Amino acid sequence: MEKISIPHELIKMNSIFEEAGFEAYLVGGALRDTIMGKAAHDWDVATNATPEEVSRIFRRVIPTGIKHGTVTVLFMKKQIEVTTFRTESEYSDGRHPDKVEFAKNIEEDLSRRDFTMNAIAANLRDGRITDPFCGRADIAAKTIRTVGNPHERFMEDGLRPIRAIRFASQLEFSIEKHTFSDIFEEDTLKKIASISMERFRDELCKILLSRRPSLALNLLERTGILEIFIPELLEGRGCVQRDSRGFHEFDVLDHNFHACDGAPCDKLEVRLAALFHDIAKPRTKSVSQDCDEIHFYNHDCVGEKMTQAILRRLKFPGETVKKVSHLVREHMFFYESAWSDAAVRRFIRRVGAENIDDLFDLRLADIYGMSHHEGDENPSAENRTSNENKSLDELKGRIEKVLSQNSALSLKDLAIDGNDLIAIGMNPGKEIGIALKEILEVVTENPEMNTREKLLEEAKKILAR
Repeated sequence: MEKISIPHELIKMNSIFEEAGFEAYLVGGALRDTIMGKAAHDWDVATNATPEEVSRIFRRVIPTGIKHGTVTVLFMKKQIEVTTFRTESEYSDGRHPDKVEFAKNIEEDLSRRDFTMNAIAANLRDGRITDPFCGRADIAAKTIRTVGNPHERFMEDGLRPIRAIRFASQLEFSIEKHTFSDIFEEDTLKKIASISMERFRDELCKILLSRRPSLALNLLERTGILEIFIPELLEGRGCVQRDSRGFHEFDVLDHNFHACDGAPCDKLEVRLAALFHDIAKPRTKSVSQDCDEIHFYNHDCVGEKMTQAILRRLKFPGETVKKVSHLVREHMFFYESAWSDAAVRRFIRRVGAENIDDLFDLRLADIYGMSHHEGDENPSAENRTSNENKSLDELKGRIEKVLSQNSALSLKDLAIDGNDLIAIGMNPGKEIGIALKEILEVVTENPEMNTREKLLEEAKKILAR
């Protein structure tokens, strides 16, 4: 029987379990990653000890999910989720079992799990593998397959089909044909539609942080899941962008998917912005009279509002909604070397210095999504990317120079404030704000004006008007 090497922390933990008369196994994603030769994190342990018994034998235990048999043990500077062997009955809410009963052994516990690759256990004492559903063979074949009947597994929890698609993206596995075909079933889609927006959002975030999100995004479209949660994206399917200028190879939806692939995989907000940056193009499309050129006027502004609505519906945090929609709004900026230094300062003011790097990443992702895909060698696309890189590098250099000069880029950077304006006789209220914005514009044009004396003189001129 195959064995794996058990980390020393888990060996020590197992000695405590055994001393108290219990057995324990490594299960879940950490074991799957170990079998695949990857570094494992976030260990999950299954045991025949009840949550109350686990709480007695370990000193520091958090009751994270006691009614479902789960606690978190703080042990040797690790947080280890420990769950009692269990079986489950009906899932009337599509998420939580109506009844949890503790199982007699690890085999019975594994039988309730979602996919074969997750229904494997390794004894913490000696690393011996228990694999009743041939999960290792499916891992070797890069296949995602449900434990038992796909329809039964999916009807237990509507999140499982989305998890299958997410794993397909994260691991770059294929979904076994019977497992995949059941996702299209009417009952399954209804069950999927019953899950909360928060649960879908969490899976979407994991998809977007995978190496190639387009793998899962295409599957979400094909199965009808995308239509359930983000139907606005589907408006881009078949929305042609290519015209005589030859900028775009793909329709709007594929372009958005490919742009996701081109964004940094460790920047969720940029990947979200890449997914939604052109979402308003179908609603703003126009074609010239000679049918030679296609335009999408104001799609950045309309897209900002659409992105806000979608992210709020998916229950994203307010700061994420604000940041991503702002990136969508600003993604169409156009720079040329003729910009004055004042124009560069205005650009920084509008975009926000803290958003510059992310906006540039989004621009490069947008370019990638125009014609690039895995293995593509399109010379014209490479040319455009090269030229755009040079332009962005030039702008970035000018921005860095402005920032190093400590230029006044916001009202708080001015050498005077509202109290100074009141002191020279200006009325408190809206008049102060208008005056300060006008003074900021003066300083944007001439940074050397940002001294108390010069700005008070400017303020007196405004007051006199």
